[in-house]
Amino acid sequence: MFFGQMPISWKSGKQRAVARSFTEVEYKVLANGTAEVIWLQCLLTNLQIASVSAPIIWCDNLGATYLSANPVFHASTKHVEVDYHFFRDRVAKKEIQICFISSQDQLADFFTKPLPTAWFTAFRFKLQVDPPPSA
Repeated sequence: MFFGQMPISWKSGKQRAVARSFTEVEYKVLANGTAEVIWLQCLLTNLQIASVSAPIIWCDNLGATYLSANPVFHASTKHVEVDYHFFRDRVAKKEIQICFISSQDQLADFFTKPLPTAWFTAFRFKLQVDPPPSA
């Protein structure tokens, strides 16, 4: 999660359910991320920090991005119905924005995946993390 341009939290872990596709996995992650964003918004409201616009959740899976914007409930996704309704309702009310981001620009990969040195350095720069002191 970012507050403005600065990262303030991140989470990585195993998913507790078996998924049938990458789209379903990403969609469940979007629903979980939405719950985290709602919690953070409540915290900020209690601290009297107003939100200027709807939070953006970046997703690197086109299928999940399309599913969040498509009001048609597909038969092949009926097993994600609870997540769908919770998450889709927030998107429909424009409380949350879902935007596609390519894997090469997905900053979360910095924390969760082994990366080539060039990507790692670029992500470190984007996150405004100072390079380690030279020996």
